[in-house]
Amino acid sequence: MASTKYEEKLSTDNMIKLVFKMAIPSVAAQVVNLLYSIVDRIYIGHIPNIGTNALAGVGVTNSIIILIAAFAQIVGGGGGPLATIALGKGDRKRAEKILGNGFFLLIFFAISASVVTYIFMNPILMTVGASSNTITYAVDYLSTYLLGTIFVMMAMGLNTYISAQGRPGIAMLSVIIGAVVNIILDPIFIYVFELGVKGAAIATIISQCLSALWVLKFLFSQKASLQIKMCYIKPDFRIIGSMVSLGIAPFIMASTESLIGFVMNGTLSKYGDIYVSALTVMQSAMQIISVPIGGFSQGFIPIVSYNYGHKNMDRVKQCFKITAVVMVSFNFIGTLLIIIFPKVVAAIFTKDVLLINKVSEMMMIFLAGMTIFGLQRECQSMFLALGQAKISLFIALLRKVFLLVPLVLILSRFIGVKGVFAAEAVADATAAILCTIIFRIKFPKILKANK
Repeated sequence: MASTKYEEKLSTDNMIKLVFKMAIPSVAAQVVNLLYSIVDRIYIGHIPNIGTNALAGVGVTNSIIILIAAFAQIVGGGGGPLATIALGKGDRKRAEKILGNGFFLLIFFAISASVVTYIFMNPILMTVGASSNTITYAVDYLSTYLLGTIFVMMAMGLNTYISAQGRPGIAMLSVIIGAVVNIILDPIFIYVFELGVKGAAIATIISQCLSALWVLKFLFSQKASLQIKMCYIKPDFRIIGSMVSLGIAPFIMASTESLIGFVMNGTLSKYGDIYVSALTVMQSAMQIISVPIGGFSQGFIPIVSYNYGHKNMDRVKQCFKITAVVMVSFNFIGTLLIIIFPKVVAAIFTKDVLLINKVSEMMMIFLAGMTIFGLQRECQSMFLALGQAKISLFIALLRKVFLLVPLVLILSRFIGVKGVFAAEAVADATAAILCTIIFRIKFPKILKANK
């Protein structure tokens, strides 16, 4: 077995240095990973003559792709913190069982999700906002993308277990390898081979395959202190139950993005495909802020989980203070810049003047509430790191299901298309405030109980 010195540093290193040492590779990995979808959309949006409709078609598939990928969060977001807490307690056998069962679940999820989606592809796409003008592009992209679902699952679901053993640099490389290959292959398959949106999907499959192979090679090797062992791949339903119990919150957090796509795209399609394209651009802009923050939280979660398992509450509180300042500040400044310069952002994705103007018109309405959303991301990540399944689940449901979906349906009836975009802002701000209040009440009690 490999040395445990990387794990032990989680409880001994200077906290500020440790947070950034763990978070920067994770942020870099997530930012590079964002390029998968951003680069696809940039190239697709600039395809001559069909760019705007093709962009809308791929934007519609995004809801389904997010839903499929969300199953990996049960293994990564649920099993990852549990494995790290187990390592902090010195229970390596349990950590290895969690990893082995996670590997089994990813294979099961990948096969099941791909088959079901392929069978019902057309009706699903029409439900989430595809039209007669965009359905062809949506089918071309999604039918090709589904062939690589197993690679997406492995790369996303298992990467967390590399960070859990204090090796964020290796986790970062798995994402960077795939993203760099994707950026290189996109223009070749889209323009040189003239495959259009199918070419973008093929480039993504090849890229995710390389990322998955990198992750698996490490986790099966002697270099890993937490390894995939064949004897633990056999399903243990008690382990799976605990993993699903905690992982359901990040699953819902991710999958409700899909639900929002269903509701918002479906509602906006009534006003015209141009608004579906505008939403695709604005959601991409939102990801420019939310993805680095998500990467930062993935970096600090192992620190909190390990020290919580080690019963070092002072280091848990210290980590919270540092990460709260970073996440809230970055979120506020980044969102503000996008609101101030919407046309600059839109021009990255399209040359269509009408689309650029629609994005500029709606951007402030759409993103206003996200200025304080860093509060929710910080608090929810802390609850997840502390293994608080029920609270994490409630917070995951709060913003998307309890607030955003009803607001989209209600506000669109009273103020039309602007109401669809305004619903996002109201839901983001309300959820951030409520989540902060809950955290302020619960956090001291959780730490006290663990002592």
